[in-house]
Amino acid sequence: MSEVKVNKISPRTNCGTVQLGDSGDTITIPAGATIVNNGTQTGFGRTGTVDWDTTAKTASFTAVSGVGYFVNTTSGAITVTLPAGSAGSIVSLKDYANTWNTNNVTLTPNGTDKINGTNANAILDTQDQSVTLVYVDSTKGWRAVQDSTSDVTGGTFICATGGAISCCGDYKIHTFTGPGTFCVSSVGNPAGSTTVDYLVVAGGGAAGSGGGGGGAGGYRESSGAASGCYSASPLGACVSALPVSITGYPITVGGGGTVTPGDPPNRIGSNSSFSTITSAGGGGGGCAQACVPATPNTGGSGGGGAAPFPPPGGLPGGAGNTPPVSPPQGNAGGGGHHQGCVYFAAGGGGGATAVGGTGGNGSNPAPAGDGGVGATSSITASPVGRAGGGNGGGDVPLRNPSPVGFGGGGANSAGTANTGGGGGRSSAGGSGIVVIRYKFQ
Repeated sequence: MSEVKVNKISPRTNCGTVQLGDSGDTITIPAGATIVNNGTQTGFGRTGTVDWDTTAKTASFTAVSGVGYFVNTTSGAITVTLPAGSAGSIVSLKDYANTWNTNNVTLTPNGTDKINGTNANAILDTQDQSVTLVYVDSTKGWRAVQDSTSDVTGGTFICATGGAISCCGDYKIHTFTGPGTFCVSSVGNPAGSTTVDYLVVAGGGAAGSGGGGGGAGGYRESSGAASGCYSASPLGACVSALPVSITGYPITVGGGGTVTPGDPPNRIGSNSSFSTITSAGGGGGGCAQACVPATPNTGGSGGGGAAPFPPPGGLPGGAGNTPPVSPPQGNAGGGGHHQGCVYFAAGGGGGATAVGGTGGNGSNPAPAGDGGVGATSSITASPVGRAGGGNGGGDVPLRNPSPVGFGGGGANSAGTANTGGGGGRSSAGGSGIVVIRYKFQ
């Protein structure tokens, strides 16, 4: 290899251009060498990259040309003063802790320098933003040549324990059939998961003694859009999933009402709850015989109306969606009727998606009212119907021995456990359930 040592290379004539090598050649500049731009040459100098200072800045500072900075505004806003501008000066900044949207960065030009043509401060306030600025000239000053507002953070996910846990693909399901605690140890981020879908069903009401069917427990659910777009009932349409934080969420699962003539509060189902969602217990059915009171109870869904005698006549069913929520958690029970003499037909308890049937149509024996239909959700990975009202009672021969509503009891049969179904004639309501679902990977 030949070596030439000279102090200066000049063109043979005053053509203004010196060529180093030929096309295809590689010109190597050894480490430690400095290329100086005296202000008249072009093609040299730092005009497109920086050396990054990886010690995050947590207080206001003055930037140096050729350096990139990670700026951490966790503790508060920070001001970055730009260096005195000269053509080709370059500075880069990056949101270190994804907090610029909370505590911003103020860019301050040096002296009379400009930022994009104006001698004024500029604000960086976008989460995970990164920006590179190059000083062009005294007219425009500093210009942004690269500005990323994309959050490229990898996805992290909710992590939790509690209840009976199962999986459906990338989604975890926690099922509570009794009291417990949903313990969240990680809340994830938007690229992974930060919210949970839910189904909260209260305990169903018991039927009145020989009378109206028990109302279904209140039924509340989210749409499922946050955890796999499973099929939810119409009651979940447009209902948002719940955000969670790192804490323990007590879970209440309501029991079904019991048949206790003379003690009507026991006929009402108990509430179920998770986080900010509470579903009301189903209303007890009205009594066909002498008990106090004969009228049905209100609740998530109302109890069926009775047909006490004498005198002939009937009673309306209890109101549903009590206390009121939107969308409604249930419906009213159906009214009952007594024909006179011995024939009577009580109303069915209300269900999650339909009112209870009305008893009596003028025939002897008159048919009792059917329980209102409940709702179906696939939050547990397969379709399950819940929160149907219980059937009302009537004189023999019974005209509606089989349940109609999901989980509701037929004549003389209890509501199904962990569905929130109302009890059929003279029977107890079914217990409720809480289901929580989210993306975990």
